[in-house]
Amino acid sequence: MSQPLITDKIQQMVSNALKQAQQDGLLNLETEPDIVIERPNNSENGDFATNLPLQLARATRINPVKLAEILAERIHLSDELAKIESAPPGFINFYLRDSWIQKQVDTIRHAGSTFGDVNVGNSQSIMIEFVSVNPTGPVHVGHARGAVLGSTLANILSAAGYSVTKEYYINDAGNQMNAFYNSVHTRYLQLLGETREMPENSYEGEYIKEIAAEIIQSDGEAFASSSPTEDSILKIREIGLVAKDMMLQEISKDLIDIGVDFDNWFSESSLFQSQEYEEAIHLLRSQNYLSEREGALWFNSNIEGGEDEPEDRDSVVIRSSGEPTYFASDIAYHHNKFLKRNFGQVINIWGADHQGHVARMKSAVQALGINSDSLTILISQLVTLKRGNELVRASKRTGDFVTLRELVEDVGLDACRFFFLTRAASTHMDFDLELAKKESSDNPVYYVQYAHARISNIIKLASERGLDWTTGNLELLNNPNEIHLIRTMLRLPELVDQSARVFEPHHLPHYAVELSTAFHSFYENCRVVSANEEDNEISLARLKLVQATQVVLQRCLQLMGMNAPESM
Repeated sequence: MSQPLITDKIQQMVSNALKQAQQDGLLNLETEPDIVIERPNNSENGDFATNLPLQLARATRINPVKLAEILAERIHLSDELAKIESAPPGFINFYLRDSWIQKQVDTIRHAGSTFGDVNVGNSQSIMIEFVSVNPTGPVHVGHARGAVLGSTLANILSAAGYSVTKEYYINDAGNQMNAFYNSVHTRYLQLLGETREMPENSYEGEYIKEIAAEIIQSDGEAFASSSPTEDSILKIREIGLVAKDMMLQEISKDLIDIGVDFDNWFSESSLFQSQEYEEAIHLLRSQNYLSEREGALWFNSNIEGGEDEPEDRDSVVIRSSGEPTYFASDIAYHHNKFLKRNFGQVINIWGADHQGHVARMKSAVQALGINSDSLTILISQLVTLKRGNELVRASKRTGDFVTLRELVEDVGLDACRFFFLTRAASTHMDFDLELAKKESSDNPVYYVQYAHARISNIIKLASERGLDWTTGNLELLNNPNEIHLIRTMLRLPELVDQSARVFEPHHLPHYAVELSTAFHSFYENCRVVSANEEDNEISLARLKLVQATQVVLQRCLQLMGMNAPESM
């Protein structure tokens, strides 16, 4: 169950003070402003602060320092707050009580695996569509980044109170599938002893041979044909569909190996089979969003005022040959998402090569009668693999790109997930394979997981000695390292709240490092399990703190889809 955020409580206090100041005739506002409560960069300025007086200075014509004093005087101290003060050039600073901070250790312990839950989403339905690799080859490192971003964001949004659906969009229609089918069929015939040249624009990777060999093993010569007849075309499609299913199984397995699963796998070809494609096109046509030019059907994005943006220019929906473009399929797919399945919000995580498609997709969604703000598109930028200073480029299996499977085999699931999360999706990133395998504090993955292993060892030692820390007196936790650790733990719900609002999962690994640093500092400066009987009381209190830290660190690792090892 989610707990109210302390920032929400402070925000309400400021709102009440604002209303009181208006009742007292000291200021006049037509509408209540947005009240933002933030953590100051300098801890000397309190645990939280607001710059509301600075924001209101012009509207109220009151000096911001004076306005800060007026509001601060009308905010009363509470169980949570020890001090409230105004500060130039127009801030109100809030200082938490140590006694309240100490009590939060038990709050965290009792919350357990639900600690960090907030209620931003209020059970609203939200879909995240990510990865969506064409089933023509294995998942590569670029796709893997989107996979980790998407699955972590899904975890965060679930913790934030949304009803989340994770979806993989199977791009199984169009020319790329025909090329894949032909490639597999040709390799299949070659392995059966026929002399065949690979077709133009074929898939050349070793994995195509592996698929063809598996089909021979399971189906023998069932898909062989002696001449390019209609029967041959049919056999190409038949073997192609078998190969597609095999490829999807491989993709699914690779993704599960990195901790990514999906609630739904949605086929692009189903849009054409179910007539949903025609329905979406008819809707756009009836609203005059489509026009014929040069034998092709175009989407008139300029109706939405997008002429100034080059990405938003008119786009072909149906080619002069009568073949739909991938843009047409995407329109039908979003028609299905919003109007058939009624998702309140949709998030697409696309690769860097789709950047130019963002504006016209949002324009098309608007044309379907859907608020374009309901669609968020996150672009996952490129990844450069390095081993120290050396670039890693080639893959034996594909011939060009490094696969997700190869990466996981090299550095492991946890390193993959952590490193992919360390940068915002919109930022290009370097992935140092050498660093990811280091067993030292230089490797943030090792550093964080070692903190959890150390905690587990402490709890194990205390249990072996028969210590019952449930009676620990939290008022004894007065050491600055103890208080700092608790303060750091209390940031997780705020982080979930913030990350869910802006769809940014990359804050989690940085927080995990900060939490681990706070714990390591506490451990080095505060002896937890002591052999001296006179230290028993403080040991019990500190064991409560250690257990609470384990709760928070485990939750953070769980949100990132990582393991929490008990020993290393």
